[in-house]
Amino acid sequence: MSQTVDRALSILPLLAQGPADLGQVADRLGVHKSTALRLLRTLHEHGLVYRQQDQRYRLGARLFALAQEAVENLDVREIAHPHLAALNDRTGHTVHLAVHEDGEVLYIDKVESRYPVRMYSRIGKPVAITVAAVAKLLLADLPETERRALAVKLDYPRYTPRSTPDAAAFLQELATVREQGWATDLGGHEESINCVAAPVRGADGRVVAALSVSAPNVVVTADELLALLPQVRRTAEAISHDYSGTTPTKETEAPVDE
Repeated sequence: MSQTVDRALSILPLLAQGPADLGQVADRLGVHKSTALRLLRTLHEHGLVYRQQDQRYRLGARLFALAQEAVENLDVREIAHPHLAALNDRTGHTVHLAVHEDGEVLYIDKVESRYPVRMYSRIGKPVAITVAAVAKLLLADLPETERRALAVKLDYPRYTPRSTPDAAAFLQELATVREQGWATDLGGHEESINCVAAPVRGADGRVVAALSVSAPNVVVTADELLALLPQVRRTAEAISHDYSGTTPTKETEAPVDE
């Protein structure tokens, strides 16, 4: 039975490359045409493949409907939370998860620091979009035309001397973040608070959320916080694998302290 299931599932990646006839399917599976036909008929009955008028088979509409339904029902916060809690246990610092929604970047989850000095961020509260590390990651993933259009519309408050001063500087920073795959806020919003962040990606590689670790410099220096970046990135990758349903690498599977 497991071999039959394996063969049936092997047909789907083949048809994802384009329509194929019975002989091509049989050759790819290494089976007789009669076996391939039985598998195709079963998949056809479930709407997962469709037989065209030219007798070639392609992926069926039911497969796309199932995929869309699965994506719509994914809750990145629910998937991410155990990873956020584990990262908090290892580092002791505040961990956030944020998403880009309706032109704002919002915190959707938070695990508090174990230290007495706490951050005043709240779940559901918009972040300082021009300086927050999570915002930089989420906006850097936008297409260039959207990034530029957004940048010219934003205000650039000078929260601290390290705040992003204008649209040109913001676009340059987004380009850097897009290239390196991570972001920081080193005293840009509050002089005493530093933050490092990494992206959570969906199956298509697009950034769906951003994970960050933040701490006041009375607890750790900026350099000490930056040293945690490998852990932050591995945690974000682990969430990405759980969210997209892909198999993690060994490095992602079990993050360790640096």
